[in-house]
Amino acid sequence: MARDMKVETRRKARVRRNIRARAYGRLRLSVFRSSKQIYAQIIDDAAGVTLVSASSLEKDNRASLKTGANAEAARVIGKLIAERAVAKGVKDVAFDRGAYMYHGRVKALAEGAREGGLQF
Repeated sequence: MARDMKVETRRKARVRRNIRARAYGRLRLSVFRSSKQIYAQIIDDAAGVTLVSASSLEKDNRASLKTGANAEAARVIGKLIAERAVAKGVKDVAFDRGAYMYHGRVKALAEGAREGGLQF
């Protein structure tokens, strides 16, 4: 168990370091997934603030989604965060997948965000 956390922490730090090196001042689209929900937020690291967020726990999403733990829900959350970001004038972001592999729900969220108008 302890070894898995150490590996996960290193992977997350490596991804974050690469984003910082290649982001060129872009905002960061951060993804967190639990076993039952998925969350996304756009963060301005320079100012240290979250500009936009979306999750499968929001009241509207809970009513329309069967569960927050599948690729369909992730795609909906990706589109939702993209709509909110475009409304605030954000087009370009750097995708922060954290310690998660770019696969399944994380990939579906990224594709939904691209469909919604974000570029990364």
